[in-house]
Amino acid sequence: MKRADVTELFTRLREPNPHPTTELAYTTPFELLVAVVLSAQATDVGVNKATRKLYPVANTPQAIVNLGEMGLKRYISTIGLYNAKAKNVIALSRLLIERHGGEVPRTREALEALPGVGRKTANVMLNTAFGEPTIAVDTHIFRVANRTGLAPGKDVRAVEDKLQEVVPAEFKHDAHHWLILHGRYVCTARKPHCPECIIRDLCRYKFKTIAAADTQPSKAGKPTRTPRRGA
Repeated sequence: MKRADVTELFTRLREPNPHPTTELAYTTPFELLVAVVLSAQATDVGVNKATRKLYPVANTPQAIVNLGEMGLKRYISTIGLYNAKAKNVIALSRLLIERHGGEVPRTREALEALPGVGRKTANVMLNTAFGEPTIAVDTHIFRVANRTGLAPGKDVRAVEDKLQEVVPAEFKHDAHHWLILHGRYVCTARKPHCPECIIRDLCRYKFKTIAAADTQPSKAGKPTRTPRRGA
């Protein structure tokens, strides 16, 4: 994709949502870290439902450790892979207490040394909690980057490196959020909402969907559908 088209793409994504952020609910870096760890192969909605009950009871490393693995499982059992996630959250909480005074570290190396934290989670923390211009590539961003031709790559690291190369500096801090929201609500996996897409003319995807009779454009960039009679 040409540099001018990249700039235009992010200009359009920014217009309806100039200050995007994660859809995970949190108030502290530690709450965000736990939520991101829990969100692997789970929806943000599902994670928020669980943490809405968990955080009033335990929202610090020490409180999580005090709750214990079995106690934590009772709050997150509705989330996929909750057994492994509970073990990781307890373990990372202990390490935060032992190595970082109970605070979430601000370096990639220290974050990735925590149980259950890989490069993507570290990138989310560095960007969302600490304001660094990192780009965490998940399945939505991987799809959007490849479909549009913005940053094609065979794996997530290749896409991340390409995005860091092509995204203009003025958009880099928020690029992660714009792309993930676009992939989640517009450029969906099975049937993308191409007629409602605000960047469709810039997109190189060869199999664009066509407008349906019951589809109306949404100003927010999310598809809005006219309900059928009897629905």
